[in-house]
Amino acid sequence: MSKHAPEPISMFNARIMRPALLDSFKKLDPRTLWRNPVMFAVEIASLITLVTFVMSLAGMNREPAWFTGFVSLWLWLTVIFATFAEALAEGRGKARAASLRKTRTDVQAKRLERPEFGTPFEMVSATELRKEDIILVEAHDTIAGDGDVIAGAALVNEAAVTGESAPVVRESGGDRSAVTGGTTVIANSIIVRITANPGETFLDRMISLIEGAKRRKTPNEIALEVLLIALTVVFLLVCANISPLSMYSVQAAGQGTPVSLTILVALFVCLAPTTIAALLPAIGIAGMDRLFQKNVIALSGRAIEAAGDVNVLLLDKTGTITLGNREAVEFIPVGGYSEQDLAEAALMASLTDETPEGRSIVVLAKKKYGLSRDALPADAETIAFNADTRLSGVNTGGRQYRKGAADSTVAFVKALGARTIPSNLENVVDRVARGGATPLVVSCDDVIFGVINLKDIIKGGIQERFQQLRSMGIKTVMITGDNPLTAAAIAAEAQVDDFLAQAKPEEKLRLIREYQEAGYMVAMTGDGTNDAPALAQADVAVAMNTGTQAAKEAANIIDLDSNPTKLLDIVEVGKQILMTRGNLTTFSISNDVAKYFAIIPAMMLSIYPQLGVLNVMHLASPFSAILSAVIFNAIIIPMLVPLALKGTKFRPMPAEKLLIHNLLLYGVGGIIAPFVGIKAIDMVVGMFV
Repeated sequence: MSKHAPEPISMFNARIMRPALLDSFKKLDPRTLWRNPVMFAVEIASLITLVTFVMSLAGMNREPAWFTGFVSLWLWLTVIFATFAEALAEGRGKARAASLRKTRTDVQAKRLERPEFGTPFEMVSATELRKEDIILVEAHDTIAGDGDVIAGAALVNEAAVTGESAPVVRESGGDRSAVTGGTTVIANSIIVRITANPGETFLDRMISLIEGAKRRKTPNEIALEVLLIALTVVFLLVCANISPLSMYSVQAAGQGTPVSLTILVALFVCLAPTTIAALLPAIGIAGMDRLFQKNVIALSGRAIEAAGDVNVLLLDKTGTITLGNREAVEFIPVGGYSEQDLAEAALMASLTDETPEGRSIVVLAKKKYGLSRDALPADAETIAFNADTRLSGVNTGGRQYRKGAADSTVAFVKALGARTIPSNLENVVDRVARGGATPLVVSCDDVIFGVINLKDIIKGGIQERFQQLRSMGIKTVMITGDNPLTAAAIAAEAQVDDFLAQAKPEEKLRLIREYQEAGYMVAMTGDGTNDAPALAQADVAVAMNTGTQAAKEAANIIDLDSNPTKLLDIVEVGKQILMTRGNLTTFSISNDVAKYFAIIPAMMLSIYPQLGVLNVMHLASPFSAILSAVIFNAIIIPMLVPLALKGTKFRPMPAEKLLIHNLLLYGVGGIIAPFVGIKAIDMVVGMFV
């Protein structure tokens, strides 16, 4: 989990338990419970046993009142335990949403008529802002709404949303222009165009999603629910046919009593897949909560489950695999000049360059060669970079310092009268380019001093994360606009499985479609507007929070830490959800074996005494056997709530080994546990019967 991720909320925190307990009773409303058909059927069964209990008290039922009363009580507890599991999962999300709401205040905004610094503004409440409004945000101001920076650059503290204490740069243009309402500008000023109306902001969506109340069921969840309903209908038909069968058997055998309604209801509830039906809603809600603990917001439960089946991951290079800004890592002199000569010229050419690359050149010159200039010469003239010349630099003291692309710099010095170009320049430029870096040639007047190696910096630990993805059967593909040589070098250093160079938006889209047509589940991470079409096409689309609004709107998962390898966590949670459902379903169905040996001999013993041989647990009496099975069926639900909320631990291993492991643990365990549990409960119940 990220160091700055949301603090874990204890599973049974008192602040969550009390409201969850109250909500569990509210969820008994049939208008709410009918959405869970299995538990709705159990609620009806509980009502039936409540009626038989009242009839027993009135002497209208041959069964002891204590027996029908306890059966009814434990059937009601079965339903309450189920609603409590769901309420507890929702409560954890609501607690997180409440902490986010504290960040929302009635922020005042400086609304502008024109998107220009220095123009008059009017103070308005954030609730009055509408999409396309323009606002000025100055140092120490809170950004009043989601938007894009259209002018200026500023340091922004996003801890209120991401939990990350380190400020980030937000600037106009590029892929770092999106800002989130509720965050604070620390330094400088920016002009922001609002991109969301009140109530539709990213923070509003986060709160709504975290609460989990509006979470839609996923296809896998719906398929499992259909299976559970089918099993419930089968057991309902079986139990309905037992009553006339027992009446016929009594007449044929000339002894015993027909199976009572209370016992039939108890049999139905014990055989129906109540355990998994009770925990199913909690599993999905808890999955979204576990992602939020990892600083990831899932905009769709479907996306989490799809992540569990992903086998191809496409990653945008800049800002995803690399840090996003190239850094100067080496000065390579040419033409017989020294590194010191080159460093001095590079420093002068970069003194007024405020780009991250320019600042890194100044830092390298100071750090490695001890060069320093605290102030610009009074006559210094800044030469800004432009796309035509592909050069930037400084004119000072009658000298012209430049840095830029190799061909542009060569043309510049030739125009100043240079007669010769260093013979080793071409080889150095080619070597730097083949290494996956960008060569910047440095000159002073008509003399070329050497080359600056500007390198894309790979994010720390990313190779290990890619190895983990590979062990999970996920192929990684880097997408970049770089030339094939540079792309190949970076792909080799990052240890991705494949790459697509010089990729345009339509080529990214085509690649995703090709993988999907071949039967792969494709995930993509990205942060730029040019990634938006591909993100919209991908099965799992993870947008970096540092990215543009367009990228975040196209995605179905947003990583607040902007760490592309966070997909590993997303995949693990997706697999956990699928595995947890499968494991608890296996456990629930396996439970029925022990219940057959407990209830069936007990209910038919008076008619067929020979069935006593099936009482392998040596339960005390028919009444205690049935009651013990009902009690075990109820208490196993709260005992499995921690597993449902925490999820089955994921172990990277082949699917067949994973299946065998889980069948042994939850299949065999599901058979053994009720034998032990029912016997233990019967020993206690038998003391009072």
